[in-house]
Amino acid sequence: MPKLFHSPHSRSSRVVSQLMLMEKLDAVEVICVDVIKGDGSGRKDPKNAHPEGKVPYLVTDAGEEIRESGAIMMYLDELFGQPLSPKPGAAGRGSYLSWMSYYGGVLEPALVAKFSNLDHPALVSTFRTMEEVYAQLEAALTQTPFLLGEELSVADLIMASPFHWAPNFMPEVATIKDWVARVSEALDMKSLEDFEAQALQSLKVRETA
Repeated sequence: MPKLFHSPHSRSSRVVSQLMLMEKLDAVEVICVDVIKGDGSGRKDPKNAHPEGKVPYLVTDAGEEIRESGAIMMYLDELFGQPLSPKPGAAGRGSYLSWMSYYGGVLEPALVAKFSNLDHPALVSTFRTMEEVYAQLEAALTQTPFLLGEELSVADLIMASPFHWAPNFMPEVATIKDWVARVSEALDMKSLEDFEAQALQSLKVRETA
């Protein structure tokens, strides 16, 4: 059984929500660990297999270690028959791969720069800004409910995820706000919150044991 190292209310939460959506949460062992938070709280958990103490981190049945949300989410989707992505050679596959790469290569750096109030020509020229990200999302969603068309995909899950855990960065753009709401509805955020509450409790029990 694959092992997912997860910390509640972190970037790994989107992987848990994906597994829930695919009804495969029971097919993966979720190991709850502590991580160092942005505010300095938390710790590097010795139970976490990630060499840098981050999450998510996936260890496959064969012992292969996979890091980075995009890679993990694509691997799990493929492992369970690709219910949330176009298959190789199918229409939309190129757009899917582009969005998955765009998340880590553009959105995340631009978001961190905005969150940290960093403004440097090298950052802007390399990654652009969140304003450009918003424009790309709005353009992609003008004619269709999801990034690849009529069907929800892993690309929607990862691209919408920052607006779930950092809603203050949601732009005042109806097209994007409606899209995030559709993704949230598909994910059943209530079930995710219940899972996260149990995960937090398990960490507290571990700390006091």
